[in-house]
This record gives sequence, C-alpha cells and structure tokens, in this order.
Amino acid sequence: MARVTAELDRIDHKLLGHLASDGRISNTALAEHVGLSQSACLRRVQRLERSGVIEGYGARLSPAAFGRGETVFIEITLAGQSEAMLDAFERAVAANPEILECHLMAGEYDYLLRVAVADSADYERLHRKQLTTLPHVARIHTHFALRRVARRDAGAIG
Repeated sequence: MARVTAELDRIDHKLLGHLASDGRISNTALAEHVGLSQSACLRRVQRLERSGVIEGYGARLSPAAFGRGETVFIEITLAGQSEAMLDAFERAVAANPEILECHLMAGEYDYLLRVAVADSADYERLHRKQLTTLPHVARIHTHFALRRVARRDAGAIG
C-alpha cells in the first residue's frame, strides 16, 4: 500500500467525516454540509480519491445477516520469519474468503486475523479445516469478541 502524503485542511477533514459516515451522500448535500459550491466540493473529493486518501466506496455488510454474528480475533505465530514463509502464509490467507482481515503485526505474534463465524462449532470447523492448514503456523491463539463497542473510519479521527 502506497503512503498517502496529501495535505488535509479543515474542509478536507469535514468532507472525509461526512463521507465516512455516509458514502452515498450526494455531492449537493455534501457541498452544503461543508460550505462549498458543488463544483469545488466535487474537485476536492476527486483530489482526495486520486491521492489515495479515499481508497474506495462500499457497503458495510452485517456478518450476522449471513449467519455469522460472532467476531473472532486470531493471533498467529509462524514457525519462522523468512521471506518465503511470510509470503506463503500471506498468499494462503489472501486466497481464503473466510478470513475478513489479516494484519502483519509487531510484537509477540506475527499476524492478527479477523473472522466472522456462526458459533463456537463453526469456529472449530474453521480452526480444523482452514487455520491449521495455513503454511508455517506454529501457534494459534483465539479471542472471541463479546460485542463491538466503537467503530470509526480514519476520516473520523481528523
């Protein structure tokens, strides 16, 4: 992922905050909210898209609507740190549609995964059939989330 080096001013932060909370907002409404003309607003949004500040738009889907209402975070430690081991693990994770997120970590474990499962039996299936077959895995440590307390996009930070 390329680093974004765009300079963001107060209006950019306002635009991003509105888009993060409602990606379907019309340009007319967005311009009105931030106090710009429609054309100036559109130019700013396009600049934010081109610079990579806005990575894309999409719907947030509810895992519960698909029968997978339990969120699980999984710490993965690999057997080694060679580039070949890291690459093999990352390719396998990228090919697995059940893994919603994977982050390379600094610290006690190598990767943090996020998955959504129906229940503990569904997690056991995932663990036995998917996680234990990932290449070079030495240790798996699992955390079941009780509930989400907060969720923000980076634009809400500004």
